[in-house]
Amino acid sequence: MMVARKLRWIGVVVAAMLWLPAPSQGYAQGMPAAQVADLPAVAVADLPAQARDTLRAIKQGGPFPFKRDGAVFNNFEQDLPKHRRGYYHEYTVVTPGVRRIITGESGEYYYTADHYQTFERILE
Repeated sequence: MMVARKLRWIGVVVAAMLWLPAPSQGYAQGMPAAQVADLPAVAVADLPAQARDTLRAIKQGGPFPFKRDGAVFNNFEQDLPKHRRGYYHEYTVVTPGVRRIITGESGEYYYTADHYQTFERILE
């Protein structure tokens, strides 16, 4: 009876481990805040018009077209400088495909045109 219970518990643990996503290399290594300079940069004028519209809405406090605009961006892969949870927030750029602007509490802005695969720091 006790052995069956232990085996069931081991099965639950293994199933949970298989269900969780594997950490990416960026997540495992982290990214010191000093490396923000290593991120590519993009000038506001070089952003797509829709991204400039989203940036303008962020600075004006809205209105935003999507319910999740302003939601916490967790930065799980740590492609952006590491900060506490809740530091970053994300906003949808209305275009075909998945594009976002991520804001940081210190007033920095990041743009991703490929659904969080790469980021560019927005230079103003």
